[in-house]
Parts: sequence; C-alpha cells; structure tokens
Amino acid sequence: MPQKDPCQKQACEIQKCLQANNYVESKCQAVIQELRKCCARYPKGRSLVCSGFEKEEEEKLTLKLTSK
Repeated sequence: MPQKDPCQKQACEIQKCLQANNYVESKCQAVIQELRKCCARYPKGRSLVCSGFEKEEEEKLTLKLTSK
C-alpha cells in the first residue's frame, strides 16, 4: 500500500477555501502558505501535491540563472 501524501490535508484545505471563496486565490493565501510550509518540510519528490511548487521553484531558479 502506498504511503499517504504528507501534505494531502493542506491541499484539501486549499480546495475547500477556493470553493468557499468563488476561486479567488487571494482569499486563500493563508492556507496556500500552510501547504508551502508543509512542502518545505519534506524532501523533493516525497509529496505529489508539492510537485507544482517544486516545478515553480525550478523555473524561478532557471530564470534567475539565465538572466545573469
């Protein structure tokens, strides 16, 4: 049986918040930040729900390196 994603709860909280606020992302910044904190606690690749943040960080790093 696969291990439970350690940040799944935070991802579900984001979905609930977005649904409750007509998908206005700015109203859910606190729960989004909680997911980012959770993702920071685990090694890359450990949490599937964190893969979007990991990709975002890679893209920022790539842009920073290519703009020098």
